[in-house]
This record gives sequence, structure tokens and C-alpha cells, in this order.
Amino acid sequence: MTRNAKKQVLTKKRFLPTQEKIMKINWGTGIVIAFIVFIAFILYFVISMNTNKKYEHDLVTEEYYKEELEYQNDIDKQNNTKTLSKNITYSKTAEGIVIQFPKDFDTEKITGKVFLYRPSNKQLDFETLISLSNTYLLIPDNRLVDGRWNIIIDWQYNGKSYLFKESIVY
Repeated sequence: MTRNAKKQVLTKKRFLPTQEKIMKINWGTGIVIAFIVFIAFILYFVISMNTNKKYEHDLVTEEYYKEELEYQNDIDKQNNTKTLSKNITYSKTAEGIVIQFPKDFDTEKITGKVFLYRPSNKQLDFETLISLSNTYLLIPDNRLVDGRWNIIIDWQYNGKSYLFKESIVY
């Protein structure tokens, strides 16, 4: 076979209508496709985490900056609490949590509020006013769920403010 004949056969083989062209992906195209798939995967999870109500990412408090400005008052109240001869104590009973105030204080002059904060579920948070007829305050068992609670007692006696903060497991 002559050179010209070989060339004609090769050109005919290349352009035969029955032969399909197969697209090959080189390594550069593969890397670009892998990046695009990875970015789409990450974007899917970011969008689903931000739109799904199951994954709420709330701040500890709604008015964070307002509370930050009042933080020095809390420090002063905690320093006042350190000067007490006997601080507030609490204990778990069958009825709930009993908060014991200092016995040498007149119970009628104690005012303030007790705030129980549940870190895992803000629907369980509640606040109650302090009204004492005895030296203790009872938080009923039906208001509390087993688990971790942060208890904050902001109270006043004879015009002086005190603050008690504690993490408890009920």
C-alpha cells in the first residue's frame, strides 16, 4: 500500500459517521469539577443550618448589649454578697428547690427576683418574685425539669443589692 492510500484509509476512519466521539476529562477539568461539587456541598449545609428551625442559634439573652452595660452593677452586687456573714444556700427536696436566705435578716424587708435559666431550652426559663413569710423560698418541682439550670437571685435588703449566681443540676 502506498503512502497516499494509507493516508486515505486513516482519514476515512476518523470521519466515519458510525464512530462516536468519546469526551475525555483531563486532570485539570476533574479538579475544577471536584471544587464545584465540594462548594455546592458546603453551601447546601450552610443554607440548611440557617433556615431549619431545629438548629436555632440564639444568644444567651435577647438584649445582650443592654446587659453588658449593666455588668458593673452585677459585680458590685456580687461584692456586696461576699461581705455577708452567711450567704444564700439551696437544697433539692421532694417539693422542689428550697432557697434559704440568711436567718439574721428580717424576711419582710427582702425583695427581688429569682431567675432560672435552662441553657438547653429557653422555653423552660422562668422568673419569680421573692415574697417571703419565712427565711426560705420554694421553687415547686412541677416548674423544674431534670438537668442543668443556672439560678440567678437578684435581691435587696435595706436598700443594699445582692446577687447570687450558681449552676445547679436538678
